Amino acid sequence: MIAIETPHERDRERILRKIVVAIRLFAWVSVASLTTGSQTTATAAETEEGRATFVGTTADAILVPQTLLNLIHAREVQKELEISEANFETFVPALREIDGPWWRARTLPTEKNRGVIAEQEAKLIEQATKVFGEAKVYRLRQLEVQSQGYRALVRPDVAAHLELKSKQLTQLKTAFAETDLLALKMAKQPSSDESMRKEAWQEAKAKETDSIPKILSKAQLQSLSKMIGRSFDTTKLERIYPLAPELIESEEWVTESTSLHALQGKVVLLHFYAFQCSNCQANFPIYNRWHKELSPKGVCVLGIQTPETSAERDFVKVVEAAKKDRFLFPILFDAKSKNWTSWSNTMWPTVYVIDKKGYIRFWWQGELRWQGATVDEKIESLVEKLLAE
Repeated sequence: MIAIETPHERDRERILRKIVVAIRLFAWVSVASLTTGSQTTATAAETEEGRATFVGTTADAILVPQTLLNLIHAREVQKELEISEANFETFVPALREIDGPWWRARTLPTEKNRGVIAEQEAKLIEQATKVFGEAKVYRLRQLEVQSQGYRALVRPDVAAHLELKSKQLTQLKTAFAETDLLALKMAKQPSSDESMRKEAWQEAKAKETDSIPKILSKAQLQSLSKMIGRSFDTTKLERIYPLAPELIESEEWVTESTSLHALQGKVVLLHFYAFQCSNCQANFPIYNRWHKELSPKGVCVLGIQTPETSAERDFVKVVEAAKKDRFLFPILFDAKSKNWTSWSNTMWPTVYVIDKKGYIRFWWQGELRWQGATVDEKIESLVEKLLAE
């Protein structure tokens, strides 16, 4: 199953606890009462020769990961859907309109985050149906359910199609919510307890998985198998993040100006920084090394100076600092923080790895070598892989 980052663990924990309490108090609770958005949910599933009809939102309930947007970006999925590269390129403009709000929503509280994603998923289905046709979108929805794993069982459309009883839904939601609460609890443990945390998580997931055949009937399990179609491994998809937002021009560049569009065909190492930020300064030698060693291979290091202090709002001082730090790569002066907002940044420094097609493939907040970390090496390994794509 695709791993989806949680915007705010404390916010998610609050919601999950409410769900568990609600389930324990009201065994008759309906699927709709656990949804976090205001979108339409399914009241019944239509069947045509055993074919499920996917209706309503893709993943309203917080217990279900929202994976549809991740899937459409993966080349493995595009191949499975028999979408040619040329055909997909015609879809990219629509995808970019979807990707912007999706990317910025990652820092929102859980309920708002899921609401934005649900809206973008609906737009994706609408646009993808126009470009690729209903058959390919239907297969995409099957892959969506597969990527959500057994969590998809509490989706309104899936639950209706399988004709799950109220008691079954209660058991499923309880199992899922308790597993998630344990995961949040484990995440708060000291890093020294990593092995214990991993073991506890694996046990909880195994317990959750083992409970499914005890809750669902054989007929329901068979119906689920038919619903998701032929098996497809969604755990090893390599490109599951959005297109990088295009730079917002400030007309103030420390060196030559450029754009992400102009840099397509290169791997881009984009970093947001503030020249007086000590954490940023710790990364400066690495940026310079990347520029020196990786530029000849087809990599562009690109800096975006976003001011935090009054001195950092002075373009002259920004230029002077860049010379002092020996920056020879392009630097955009983001005086009004427009790019910072467009990327929904929250921390100086933040480093992004963008592939040759313009997709975000990795990002890191903070120092690359914080307390013994070797994130710079991880990024360099990824760059080599992306250069070979």
